[in-house]
Amino acid sequence: MAEVLEDVELRSETLSDQPWVTIVWNDPVNLMNYVSYVFRSYFGHSAQEADRLMLLVHNEGRAVVASGGREDMERHVEAMHDFGLWATLAKEGS
Repeated sequence: MAEVLEDVELRSETLSDQPWVTIVWNDPVNLMNYVSYVFRSYFGHSAQEADRLMLLVHNEGRAVVASGGREDMERHVEAMHDFGLWATLAKEGS
Protein backbone atom coordinates (compact mmCIF):
# COMPACT_ATOMS: atom_id res chain seq x y z
CA MET A 1 0.00 0.00 0.00
CA ALA A 2 2.84 2.39 0.82
CA GLU A 3 4.33 1.82 -2.66
CA VAL A 4 1.03 2.77 -4.32
CA LEU A 5 0.77 6.01 -2.31
CA GLU A 6 4.39 6.84 -3.09
CA ASP A 7 3.78 6.25 -6.80
CA VAL A 8 0.68 8.48 -6.79
CA GLU A 9 2.54 11.23 -4.94
CA LEU A 10 5.43 11.09 -7.45
CA ARG A 11 3.06 11.31 -10.42
CA SER A 12 1.21 14.19 -8.78
CA GLU A 13 4.47 16.09 -8.19
CA THR A 14 5.59 15.47 -11.76
CA LEU A 15 2.33 16.84 -13.19
CA SER A 16 2.39 19.94 -11.01
CA ASP A 17 6.04 20.61 -11.90
CA GLN A 18 5.23 20.51 -15.60
CA PRO A 19 5.57 24.05 -17.02
CA TRP A 20 2.75 26.01 -18.58
CA VAL A 21 2.99 27.99 -21.80
CA THR A 22 1.46 31.18 -23.15
CA ILE A 23 0.21 30.78 -26.71
CA VAL A 24 -0.55 33.74 -28.97
CA TRP A 25 -2.96 32.98 -31.82
CA ASN A 26 -3.31 34.56 -35.23
CA ASP A 27 -6.17 37.01 -35.68
CA PRO A 28 -7.46 39.07 -38.61
CA VAL A 29 -7.15 42.37 -36.72
CA ASN A 30 -3.60 43.05 -35.55
CA LEU A 31 -0.81 44.02 -37.93
CA MET A 32 2.35 41.92 -37.93
CA ASN A 33 4.57 44.83 -36.89
CA TYR A 34 2.28 45.50 -33.90
CA VAL A 35 2.49 41.85 -32.78
CA SER A 36 6.28 42.02 -33.05
CA TYR A 37 6.26 45.27 -31.05
CA VAL A 38 4.21 43.63 -28.27
CA PHE A 39 6.64 40.71 -28.07
CA ARG A 40 9.59 43.13 -27.82
CA SER A 41 8.03 45.56 -25.37
CA TYR A 42 6.24 43.13 -23.05
CA PHE A 43 8.45 40.03 -23.10
CA GLY A 44 11.72 41.82 -23.84
CA HIS A 45 12.45 39.65 -26.87
CA SER A 46 15.10 40.85 -29.29
CA ALA A 47 13.82 42.23 -32.60
CA GLN A 48 14.93 39.04 -34.34
CA GLU A 49 13.16 36.75 -31.84
CA ALA A 50 10.03 38.92 -31.81
CA ASP A 51 9.88 38.78 -35.61
CA ARG A 52 10.44 35.00 -35.59
CA LEU A 53 7.56 34.51 -33.12
CA MET A 54 5.32 36.93 -35.03
CA LEU A 55 5.94 34.98 -38.25
CA LEU A 56 5.04 31.73 -36.46
CA VAL A 57 1.78 33.32 -35.36
CA HIS A 58 1.12 34.59 -38.89
CA ASN A 59 2.16 31.45 -40.81
CA GLU A 60 1.36 28.61 -38.39
CA GLY A 61 -1.60 30.24 -36.65
CA ARG A 62 0.03 30.25 -33.20
CA ALA A 63 3.29 30.56 -31.29
CA VAL A 64 4.42 29.73 -27.79
CA VAL A 65 5.82 33.00 -26.50
CA ALA A 66 6.61 32.13 -22.87
CA SER A 67 6.83 29.17 -20.52
CA GLY A 68 6.86 28.86 -16.75
CA GLY A 69 4.56 28.59 -13.77
CA ARG A 70 0.80 28.76 -14.21
CA GLU A 71 0.35 32.07 -12.40
CA ASP A 72 2.99 33.77 -14.55
CA MET A 73 1.41 32.40 -17.72
CA GLU A 74 -2.04 33.58 -16.60
CA ARG A 75 -0.56 37.05 -16.09
CA HIS A 76 0.99 36.94 -19.58
CA VAL A 77 -2.30 35.86 -21.17
CA GLU A 78 -4.10 38.73 -19.45
CA ALA A 79 -1.41 41.16 -20.64
CA MET A 80 -1.75 39.89 -24.23
CA HIS A 81 -5.51 40.47 -24.00
CA ASP A 82 -4.82 44.01 -22.75
CA PHE A 83 -2.69 44.53 -25.88
CA GLY A 84 -5.60 43.25 -27.99
CA LEU A 85 -3.99 39.91 -28.89
CA TRP A 86 -5.72 36.54 -28.69
CA ALA A 87 -3.81 34.36 -26.19
CA THR A 88 -4.37 31.26 -24.10
CA LEU A 89 -2.38 29.11 -21.70
CA ALA A 90 -1.83 25.36 -21.72
CA LYS A 91 0.35 22.75 -20.10
CA GLU A 92 3.60 22.42 -21.99
CA GLY A 93 3.37 19.60 -24.50
CA SER A 94 -0.44 19.68 -24.65
